Amino acid sequence: MKLKLFAAPLIAALIIFGGLPVHAQQKGDKPHSAAEIKKDVADHRAMAEAHLNAAKCLEGGKSEKECHAQLAKDCKGLAIGKYCGMKHRH
Repeated sequence: MKLKLFAAPLIAALIIFGGLPVHAQQKGDKPHSAAEIKKDVADHRAMAEAHLNAAKCLEGGKSEKECHAQLAKDCKGLAIGKYCGMKHRH
């Protein structure tokens, strides 16, 4: 059960971090500067930490509503949407 709660944020982090160099070098895109890439990495780490904290919140027995509210606060200004850049199927 614990593995299931941590799997989604871990997979998301791998996808996000794995795609950074490719994203910066796509056709037609101006390559990102080292400072921009550094900021992107920091933002993604902050999002991953917010998702990890949300998983811990749910694991601790708090309601989904309460944990999602904290996730929204932790991600304000970092990601698009109320789920900090991720949305579950349910």
